[in-house]
Amino acid sequence: MRTSAMVFGALLAVAGLIWIAQGLNLSWAPRSFMTADRTWVVLGAAAAVAGIGLVGWGRRARPR
Repeated sequence: MRTSAMVFGALLAVAGLIWIAQGLNLSWAPRSFMTADRTWVVLGAAAAVAGIGLVGWGRRARPR
């Protein structure tokens, strides 16, 4: 459970950062329907925070 939580959290955090980049219309971000839409900045930030929290929870969880 710890490993899967940490992996999923890391993937969620990276996806959130990409969503933020797309919402801010950064030049290196992939183009999609999210480009230059500020909604994705907020959703990406929430996803990144949740992902970081999940990684933190996975690191603190007691192994069985």
